[in-house]
Amino acid sequence: MRDHGGDTDWAAGRFGRGDWIDLSTGINRRAWVPAPLSAHALADLPTGADQARLRAAAARRFGCPQDQVLPLAGASAAIQLLPHVLTGYHAAVLSPTYNEHAASLSAAGWQVQQVTDPLRLAAADLAVIVNPNNPDGRSFTPSEIADLAGMVTHLVVDESFADARPDLSVAARRPDNVTVLRSFGKFWGLAGLRLGFALGAPDLLARLAERAGPWPVAGPALEIGAAALADDAWHADTVVWLSEAALHLDQIVTPHWPLIGGTHLFRLYDTPDAETARDSLARAGIWSRAFPWHKHWLRLGIPGHRDEFDRVKAAFTAAG
Repeated sequence: MRDHGGDTDWAAGRFGRGDWIDLSTGINRRAWVPAPLSAHALADLPTGADQARLRAAAARRFGCPQDQVLPLAGASAAIQLLPHVLTGYHAAVLSPTYNEHAASLSAAGWQVQQVTDPLRLAAADLAVIVNPNNPDGRSFTPSEIADLAGMVTHLVVDESFADARPDLSVAARRPDNVTVLRSFGKFWGLAGLRLGFALGAPDLLARLAERAGPWPVAGPALEIGAAALADDAWHADTVVWLSEAALHLDQIVTPHWPLIGGTHLFRLYDTPDAETARDSLARAGIWSRAFPWHKHWLRLGIPGHRDEFDRVKAAFTAAG
């Protein structure tokens, strides 16, 4: 089932429209603030120079060569395209995880096995891991990733939540048979731009680019992405802020529900009944993420400001 967070229209239809705090995604609610867009970004077709500036900024941020960077319309675009440019038959996805990986592979004709033990990825033509994982935050060190890469023909490492944990990334030391996916919208909090990156072998990226077409990223996303990726001070401050904010959220929630895991962009809690817990928070205008395949897990994104934390705390206080 391709269910996702961010479905606030559904929430509003059931619980009423109002001042929602959408914590159903792992998108940073303390977003980077872009400068006004240039007329060029809005009025002209994206140029090769525009794309090259973004590739250079991404290569610098992720620590890899520029010819190993391909900007796309979100990491989700790479997830949809990769099954069509990689060859093989048997795919294995380390699960539970983001459901688009298995769904897109199946739709492309791959035989997909979802496994919980990383050793069961062995011998797959294509293996997929999300690092750190969504929704439980399970993570692997770069040396562990290298060991997994040695067990399979090709390994896709989805690092959509790794910006706040750069120590986990293999982007700068990528094994030859690994393709890394990076999201822009989550950490920088600008998911509406639909920007992400595939980092990999130049020949594989060329096949992806052919599939994606001549203008895979819109002009505003090219301009904003290049500026945001170059903002070292904001990046460093946000890594610290998110780590502290995640701990603050745990202090509010864990007296009521145990922490299972998470990342600096979301937390996963064990509730008596996830749908009941979600609906209770929804009546306070806070939207969270329940999973149809797990009765007890509830995911909460990190509030972005003091008033949002105050509202979350008040909701838990009122619930007792």
